[in-house]
Amino acid sequence: METKERIIQEATNLFLRLGIRSVSMDEIATQLGISKKTVYQHFEDKDQLVDLVLQEQIKNMQAETVHTVESASNAIEEIFNTMDMMVKHSRNMNPMVLFDLHKYHFGSFQKFAAYKNGFLLNIISNNLRKGVEEGLYRNDINVEILAKFRLETLMIGFNMDAFPSDKYNVTEVSLVIIENFLYGLATEKGFNLIESYKQKRRENNNINQ
Repeated sequence: METKERIIQEATNLFLRLGIRSVSMDEIATQLGISKKTVYQHFEDKDQLVDLVLQEQIKNMQAETVHTVESASNAIEEIFNTMDMMVKHSRNMNPMVLFDLHKYHFGSFQKFAAYKNGFLLNIISNNLRKGVEEGLYRNDINVEILAKFRLETLMIGFNMDAFPSDKYNVTEVSLVIIENFLYGLATEKGFNLIESYKQKRRENNNINQ
């Protein structure tokens, strides 16, 4: 792996685990066993490094999300697969990441906002329409409003005022919100499918324990 790629990888791990603000270029260099000078040979400053880390994360998340959508047999399975993906990625994520991005690296935050309000909004909207077509979601829902509502609730677990990290886990908050949102959309057919997927998840969890 080239030095630049190693720096991006290590910075990603540290940013997600510790938050962006608390990680210095010195610490990244120390963790990699290289000099700070070497880091600055590849990156002008921390802003540029944060921006490249974000771009790489967005690219990977887009690819994984598209795969999740395409591999699901219905709209509800798509949501459950997305929940599994969320658990995998947010289990060790520091809830301060988005706050730090917004406050200290606003240019990069705007790119994240564009990803959220473009790609993610489209994914959610398509899922809602698909669920209605499949008879799993009620046909009287307002797709535009509910898609935006769902999009904003994706971020609420990172709100430290509402859910301080010493009392709440970001992943748990997100899963509770998604599940209740899903029940609110469901037809009787959809409700039965949700219960079926939840039962399979419980069985899998029991096997893995």
